[in-house]
Amino acid sequence: MEHVILVNEQDQIIGLEEKLKAHQLGLLHRAFSVFLFHKDKILMQQRHLQKYHCGGLWTNTCCSHPREHENTLEAANRRLFEELGIKTELTEVGHFIYRAELSNGLIEHEFDHVFIGYYHGNISGFNQDEIAELQWISIQTLQKELLLSPEKYTPWLKQALDIALASNLRNA
Repeated sequence: MEHVILVNEQDQIIGLEEKLKAHQLGLLHRAFSVFLFHKDKILMQQRHLQKYHCGGLWTNTCCSHPREHENTLEAANRRLFEELGIKTELTEVGHFIYRAELSNGLIEHEFDHVFIGYYHGNISGFNQDEIAELQWISIQTLQKELLLSPEKYTPWLKQALDIALASNLRNA
């Protein structure tokens, strides 16, 4: 049984809860979003259709929750490797809190830490239990798509992307 770390609005730990129950009750919990860049493109994943929420929607390179006693950077690196087989340097560039009521009755309420990294190697495979498809998409195209067809994307993507892009532009 997987658990998430419950936090307050200052990201201070206040407890643990079973992952599904936290999403049923809309409890604020710690999460992370990773964006990998190559030139003017971002690596995006389409969530597996059988995911417990947002199945089939497009989202950032990798996202998940840290485990108990695991910091967010360790968790981001672990999940990036588990989902995509990628190891690269990640940098935390910001965070935000969001709440979204999902179509299946679950509630995403997360304190989301945003990480960026750069990758230009081959992706030889990915975890097909987690990801349906991968694609490199230009930043400009993604921004247009988010305006034209927001329903194709996860509810946290826009806010996380804004943070990732602000940092990426500063570092470019």
